[in-house]
Amino acid sequence: MNISETEKEILDRITDPFYALDQNGNFTYINKAASRILQQDREKIMGKSVWSVFPETVKLPLYNQYKKALEKQKTVSFEMYYPPLKLWFSIKAYPSQKGLSVYFQDITKQKHSVLNRESHYESLFENNPDAVFSFDLDGNFLRVNPAMEKLAGYTEEELCKISYMPLILDENLEQTNEYFMEATRGITQNYETKIRHKNGNIIDLKVTNMPIIIGQEIVGVYGIAKDISNQKRTEKLLFESEKLTAVGQLAASIAHEIRNPLTSIKGFLQLIKSTVKEVRSDFLDIMSDEITRIEMITSELLVLAKPQALDFKYEDLNRIIEDVVMLLSSQALINNVEVITDIEDLPNVKCIGSQLKQVFINLIKNSIEAMPNGGEVVISAKLFSSKEILIQVVDQGSGIPNEFLSKIGTPFYTTKEKGTGLGLMTALKIIDSHSGKLEISSLQNKGTTIEIFLPIEAEAKTK
Repeated sequence: MNISETEKEILDRITDPFYALDQNGNFTYINKAASRILQQDREKIMGKSVWSVFPETVKLPLYNQYKKALEKQKTVSFEMYYPPLKLWFSIKAYPSQKGLSVYFQDITKQKHSVLNRESHYESLFENNPDAVFSFDLDGNFLRVNPAMEKLAGYTEEELCKISYMPLILDENLEQTNEYFMEATRGITQNYETKIRHKNGNIIDLKVTNMPIIIGQEIVGVYGIAKDISNQKRTEKLLFESEKLTAVGQLAASIAHEIRNPLTSIKGFLQLIKSTVKEVRSDFLDIMSDEITRIEMITSELLVLAKPQALDFKYEDLNRIIEDVVMLLSSQALINNVEVITDIEDLPNVKCIGSQLKQVFINLIKNSIEAMPNGGEVVISAKLFSSKEILIQVVDQGSGIPNEFLSKIGTPFYTTKEKGTGLGLMTALKIIDSHSGKLEISSLQNKGTTIEIFLPIEAEAKTK
């Protein structure tokens, strides 16, 4: 490519680096700015091949880009790092039949600034304590940070093969899809949902979805998620505590009003049975049974009402469970139910033995009554950790529908025809006073499992 003296004079005056090559890649011109940046004496490299003067470039994008420009006679524009000079260049090469005209700029400072910014973003992404991830417009994972891997239990490689949908619980999927679609329309969304961890655990999440916008076009969705499972559990415990307090106050009032007249009625009934012969004895027996039932309900109300005793003592949990099983063995036999125990040799537990006995009576009795056609009740107890014991009561009854599970333990809510709902609520109250935890899971037509997590060294709760 030949350049006239006038053109050379003009090109030498411009501040942008410029050089020209013939079709063989030999220098036909290089201006002062280019000579200075490339640290070459332009008089010495004139006529020489760019590949001999800068042999490292043969393995860099420069070689293929120049070849492409000459062969296709199309302008090429690209960025390249040149290791010998430790510089970044922005390069434009304009082809002609005679060779290439090349304009370039040193963009090292700008590039470092961008790289630093990208490093900051990368660090923020990788080290964020919250789960951070990105989706394409179809909801497929593109990238996740380590916190997201820990939250869901899956590796980045596993997650990037799926969308978010398999993780979301069925009952939350429709609503979550709506939030995601709003984010793809450019509207940031904040909401709560539930996912299933790889190990099967359910995790409550607080999620923010925001659109990824490049060149005024929405190309995907960013997500940030925080595990709020502990917060949800705390809220539930607070609600249960407030509910128990309210019920306790109501129970105290009811029990007080019922007990005195009930004592009088029971006394007069006994007097009638012993003195009045004309009254049918079966009628009196029915009345007596119903009064006994009212007394039982009143006793359960009082357990809810009064503060728990503080005389915690070390008791043999094995013996407590065995006594309850023996007590209910006749009822189990009548209902054709087999009670199976699988109890490890457990350490003594600091507790109120009579109250735990009442808990096990309520739970095992419920399990027996849930199987009118017979079946098995399995009671197991083992060390869950060095400080906690796990007791399970598993039956093969009709189970509890999901929509009713959340109501179980509410006073006067029961699935039994003659139940009051107070038995399970009393059990919840007692286990709570022992700093323990009672959880219920059930599958309809398959049975119910009740788990009690009981600390070995329980301290009395006064509230």
